Amino acid sequence: MAEGRLVENLMLFARTLRAAGMPVGPGRVLEAIRAMQAVGLERRDDLYWALHAVFVNRKDQQPLFDQAFHVFWRNPRILERLTQMLLPEVRAELDRTKQEEMSRRLAEAMQQEFPGEQQEEEAPEEEYEFDAALTWSNKDVLQTMDFEKMSRAEMEEAKRAIERLRLPVNQIRTRRFRPHHAPGRADMRRSLREALRAGRDSIPIKWRRQRRRPPPLVIICDVSGSMAQYSRMVLHFMHAVTNDRDRVHAFVFGTRLTNITRYLRTKDVDEALEKVGQAVTDWQGGTRIGQCLHFFNRDWSRRVLGQGAVVLLITDGLDRDNAEGLQREMERLHKSCRRLIWLNPLLRYEGYAPKSQGAQAMMPHVDEFRSVHNLESLRELADALSRPISRRQEGVSEWLQMIE
Repeated sequence: MAEGRLVENLMLFARTLRAAGMPVGPGRVLEAIRAMQAVGLERRDDLYWALHAVFVNRKDQQPLFDQAFHVFWRNPRILERLTQMLLPEVRAELDRTKQEEMSRRLAEAMQQEFPGEQQEEEAPEEEYEFDAALTWSNKDVLQTMDFEKMSRAEMEEAKRAIERLRLPVNQIRTRRFRPHHAPGRADMRRSLREALRAGRDSIPIKWRRQRRRPPPLVIICDVSGSMAQYSRMVLHFMHAVTNDRDRVHAFVFGTRLTNITRYLRTKDVDEALEKVGQAVTDWQGGTRIGQCLHFFNRDWSRRVLGQGAVVLLITDGLDRDNAEGLQREMERLHKSCRRLIWLNPLLRYEGYAPKSQGAQAMMPHVDEFRSVHNLESLRELADALSRPISRRQEGVSEWLQMIE
C-alpha cells in the first residue's frame, strides 16, 4: 500500500485533462480521490462515472473526457492492479495511428504530459515572410484557419481574439428626440421655457434632432450534433457580444429552444459557459429548426424583436423533420425583424449549394447569407453590420437562382 501509485496516476490524468482545455484544479483531484474511495474499484464503469461526475461539468466536455479516459486507463489488467493499489505509471505510448484517431487537443495534451514516450519526429521548418520592418506574425494564418482544424493552443488564441472583437451595428433613428445645437427641427417646448425663464419679449429658438441608437441584436444558434465543431467558438462570440453592448438576446436550439441571455451576461466566460451547459439539455443532439423557430416566434418575438431588431441565425440548415413548417416560421421571423442574416459554416466549402430541404425553405427569407467558420468570417460580419441596413443583398439572389 505504501508503494502504490494510484494517486500519482490520478494526478497525471487530471493534468492531462487540464492540458486538453478542461478546468481541472487541485480541488477536483481531491474530490476524485474521495469519489474513488466511495464507489470502490471493482468495476470499470464505476470508476468511469465517478471520475466523470467530478471532472465533467458541461456537455461539450463529455467527448473529450470519454476519449481521454479510455486512452489513459487502457491497460487490460487495470482493475486487478487498481484493486491491489499498485498501479504502475501509465505511459501513453502513442504511435502515429492512434494519434490520428484522437482529437488534436487530446493528442497534444498527452504529448505535453508524457514527452519521453513519444516518437520524435523532425518538425518541419517554419517559413516566415519578412516585411520591411523585419517582423513576422502568424495572425494572418490564424484569421483564415477553420475552427475545426485548430489545435488547443490555436483555439485559446482564437478565443482571446474573439474577446477583443467588437460588433458595431449601424445606428437607426428612433421616435425620440434630443437637444441639438444645429438648426433643424424646432423644439417649441424648450424654446418657450427659455423665454419664460429669462422674461424676454422674443423667443429664442431651440433645436432638436431625432435620437439614434443601435437596434436590438438577437442571436439564435444551432448547438446540434452537426454544429458541434463550431458551437464552442460561436458561444465565445456570443459571450463577447453580449458583454460588449446592451439589448443583446441570445438563444440556442437543437430539439428545443433555450434562452441563455442571462447566463452569458456573466463576465467570466468559463463560468458563463458552465451555466449554459447546465441549462441546455439538447446539446449535440438532433435538429428541429422549424419547431424551435415556432416556439421563438410564439413566445419571444414580440419581446425581443421590437425597434428594428437584427437577427443572426447560426445553423447549417440540416433539419431532421424534413423542414416541416420551416418555411412558414422563417417567413414570420423575416417579417418581424429589420434584417435577418443566416450564418452557415458549410458555406466554407467551395462546392456547397443550399439544396437540402431545410436550406431551400430558409433561403427565400434571409437578407444575407454568410459563412461563420473562422475569425476572418466573424470580422467580415462585424464590417457588414456596421454598414447601412438594407434588405435583400445581391448575393442571396444568386443563391436563390442556384437552387431554383
